[in-house]
Amino acid sequence: MRDTPVVVAARRTPIGTAGHAYKELTVDRLAAPVIAAVAADVAGRRVDDVVLGNCMGPGGNVARVSALAAGLGHEVPGVTVDRQCGSGLAAILVAGQAIRAGEMDLVIAGGAESASTAPLRTFRGQDRPYERAPFAPDGHPDPDMGPAAEALAAACGVGRERQDAYACRSHARALSAREAGHFAQEIVPVGGRHDDQRPRPLRAASLARLPAAFVAEGTVTAGNSSPVSDGAAAVALVPERSRAGLPGMRLVAGAVVGCDPELPGWGPVPAMRRVLARTGVGMERVAAVEIVEAFAAQVLAVTDALGLDPLGADAERVCPHGGALALGHPWGASGAVVVTRLFSRLVRAGALPGTLGLAAAAVGGGLGVAALFEVVGA
Repeated sequence: MRDTPVVVAARRTPIGTAGHAYKELTVDRLAAPVIAAVAADVAGRRVDDVVLGNCMGPGGNVARVSALAAGLGHEVPGVTVDRQCGSGLAAILVAGQAIRAGEMDLVIAGGAESASTAPLRTFRGQDRPYERAPFAPDGHPDPDMGPAAEALAAACGVGRERQDAYACRSHARALSAREAGHFAQEIVPVGGRHDDQRPRPLRAASLARLPAAFVAEGTVTAGNSSPVSDGAAAVALVPERSRAGLPGMRLVAGAVVGCDPELPGWGPVPAMRRVLARTGVGMERVAAVEIVEAFAAQVLAVTDALGLDPLGADAERVCPHGGALALGHPWGASGAVVVTRLFSRLVRAGALPGTLGLAAAAVGGGLGVAALFEVVGA
C-alpha cells in the first residue's frame, strides 16, 4: 500500500469547439496552465515527470514542451502517450505504474488536444493531406468513428429516440452543473474563458429533425455525437506513503484492452469488466461512473451491457453533470477530463472514504481503457 498511487489534485481547461474558442492556441498553450495549476495545488513537492496523452499534435514531445511552458524547470522531463481518444486516461495509468513501482514520488499526468492547430499531414509524394492515420492495417476493419458508432447502435439495438434523449440529458445536466458551480473548482481559465463553450439547451423535437450524419437512414446524427474540440486536463499522482493527509482517489486498478476494430465503441465493456474482475468489485458497489461520451449510441451500448440505466435508475451514477456530448471531446484530453470529473464528484464533494468511482473511454482501432478509483480521506 505504501506505493499505491493516489490522485491528490485534478484540473482542466474549459473545453472549446474546434475552430472557435481556442482556434489560435497551440496544444502546449492549453496544457501548460493546467499543469501549472496542478503543480500549485501540491506546492512544495518536486515534480518527477509529466505524462500527457495527445493524438494529433505537432510532435516534439508535447509533454516536455508543456512542462517547460508551465515553468516546472529544466530537470522535469516528459513523455507523450498516444492511445488516441483514450490517451488522457492511459497517461494516468502510465504515471500510476511509475508511482506503484516506487520509481517516482510525484507525476503530473493527463492529456491535451488542439484540433484547431494540429498540423495537416501528407504522405511523401502525395498532393493532399490525409484526413486521419489508419487505426488498423490493411486487411482489418478500419471504420471512421461515426459509421462505427452507427454499427454499434445497430448491433446493440440502441435506437434513435434513446440516443437523442441521452444527448438532451447530457446538455441539460451540463448546464445545470455549471449553474450550480460544480465545474468551478476544477476549471483553470484559459484564453479569457472560464466556462465550457458548447453546452446549450436542446429540445427532443429539434434533435428528431436532424438527418443521419454518417449512414443513410441511420440513427447517429450531429446532435447525438460529440464535437471535435480543444482542451486539456491533468492530475497529480503521489504514493500513499507521501500523501501526507491530502484527500484524494486511490488508483485501485486500470486496464487497457483490445476489441474488434470494426466496433471500437465496445472497448469500455471488456476494459471495465477486467478492472472489476481483477479487484473483485461488483458494479453495484461503484458509486460514480464517468464514460467519455463520444456518441450517445456508444455510451448506451456500453451501459446496457454493464446493466446501467443512465436515463433511469442510474441517472445520478453515470455522468450526472453531462459529458463530452455537451462539453466537447478533445481527443487526447478526454480520458483525463473524466478523471477530473470523478475527482470533483467524489473528493471535492466530500464523498466518504472507500467510495468507488470508475472512468472509461473507447478508442479508435478497437481499444478500451478503464480505471477504478477509491476515495481516501485526509
